[in-house]
Amino acid sequence: MGDGREAQGRVVTSHSLTDLPAAILAAEERIRAYVRETPLIDSAALSDAVGARVWLKLENLQRTGSFKLRGATNKLLSLGGAERARGVVAASSGNHGAAVAHAGKALGIGVSVFVPEGASVVKLDAMRRAGAEVVTFGTDGLDTEVRAREVAAASGRVYVSPYNDEAVVAGQGTVGVEVRRQAERLDAVVVAVGGGGLIGGIGADLRAYWPGVRIIGAQPAHSAVMGVSVRAGRVLEMASLPTLSDGTAGGIEPDAMTFELCRAVVDQWVEVPEDEIAREMKYALEVEHLLIEGAAAVAIAGLRRCAASLRGARVAVVICGGNVSAERLGKVL
Repeated sequence: MGDGREAQGRVVTSHSLTDLPAAILAAEERIRAYVRETPLIDSAALSDAVGARVWLKLENLQRTGSFKLRGATNKLLSLGGAERARGVVAASSGNHGAAVAHAGKALGIGVSVFVPEGASVVKLDAMRRAGAEVVTFGTDGLDTEVRAREVAAASGRVYVSPYNDEAVVAGQGTVGVEVRRQAERLDAVVVAVGGGGLIGGIGADLRAYWPGVRIIGAQPAHSAVMGVSVRAGRVLEMASLPTLSDGTAGGIEPDAMTFELCRAVVDQWVEVPEDEIAREMKYALEVEHLLIEGAAAVAIAGLRRCAASLRGARVAVVICGGNVSAERLGKVL
């Protein structure tokens, strides 16, 4: 699949260029009291390595340890009184579930989270500590989502998608709002991609204010469904292999709004092998003194793979999360 390819068949959608930027600004005001504004720090080591000026957006320091709290909080705040009273259902490999559980606890909303087999114990524990009911179903994230939607519909509860929901995407896009406050201008942003909510939201926000910014999507080679689907022009059903980047693993729904959004805002896709993910997790700990999970390491590896085309540029890498078990970290180190 190579080091990086331009997105093909790029289309402009109302979500990407008209509706979504305003929704993101509204979300930023709505969730401000519930989430942290995370730091944007410069990285001398990465800057030297790629010949660019590199900053790291530290969503690993967000409450619950990942960016997912933004979208979950925005979605739950958008619910009416009756919807809140019935509770919500989510599906997640970990971070989204922990975020929905945390937001539910803060807002007094009951939460049930469906998780695939093999989900991170650290993330499951976080859900349970927040009072969520945790139900294991399926081996692939897409199977888990389908089951969670069925249960939500049968019980009259709102399903909170990890990515296929404009309120969730708008919440994730508040990362872009903060980056614009913290940086004068950027030439490129590198973001790890699973369902596409984070990169779609960030891309829609930044493009509205910095039209020339380059949006780079990085994925684990073992589960690169969105990038491959965008190149094919349609959402594909693809098997995913085990990956250290469990936060981005699994399929995407055929009607996902993020598919068209990614076609509109992502300029380049890069796939990262497992050994590079492991190496960047170790690098972050030893050099940057940051504990990061596999998905965040995918973004750093993506930056390195695009180094030749980023020389002299001003680049931000989104460190999307820091939830990693001691067992997994031990294997990486």
